[in-house]
Amino acid sequence: MANKTTNVTVRNYKKTGIIAAAVVAVGVIGIFAVRALNTGKTTNLDSAMAAVTTDAANGADMRMAVIRMDAIQSGANALKDLRKQKEAYENQLRNELEREQKALEKEKAEIEKSQDVLSRDALQRRIADYQGRVAKLQQDLNERAQSIEASFQKALNDVQANHLDPIIEATIVKKNLSLVIDGRFARVGENAENLDITDQVVEALNRKVSSVKMEKPKGF
Repeated sequence: MANKTTNVTVRNYKKTGIIAAAVVAVGVIGIFAVRALNTGKTTNLDSAMAAVTTDAANGADMRMAVIRMDAIQSGANALKDLRKQKEAYENQLRNELEREQKALEKEKAEIEKSQDVLSRDALQRRIADYQGRVAKLQQDLNERAQSIEASFQKALNDVQANHLDPIIEATIVKKNLSLVIDGRFARVGENAENLDITDQVVEALNRKVSSVKMEKPKGF
């Protein structure tokens, strides 16, 4: 009559959004989001922007550029570091789950063996206690998994708000751009030159920040 424990699968959360800017305004970019601490060396924005050239594609009265968010997510050192931190917490949670599962499986086997020894009331109490432990474990694991995700997202939002967005805004001004769009939704002709600014933005971001520390999730 014992409930089986359920594995907690920690989601690989990946969120991207459309970058859109008109003249010198830049939209909010959704990337891989109480407070994050910068642990690596940082430089000022002017120094970071040395990686961005003034070239841009011309199209009639509009100057535009493309940014590939997937490349920023995979190429930015701060974001790679954050993913490693998140994975470390997930692995710790997974290891704890495996230990608790073994303990609960052992207790389940003992309960099954005691069915012919314990009275009906005593057996029901022991089963109820076991089921309560299983439910508590599941709730605890779910809450801690959600806490990992919340800390991760806050750290990502810190990178976006304090580092990535200013670089994109400065790039729009430096290149005198009218529009910056997400490369996933762009269709580019063969004659477009200097349109993709992803590598320049990644280089500028890496110059500006190399590491952002996740706040310790609750329960760790």
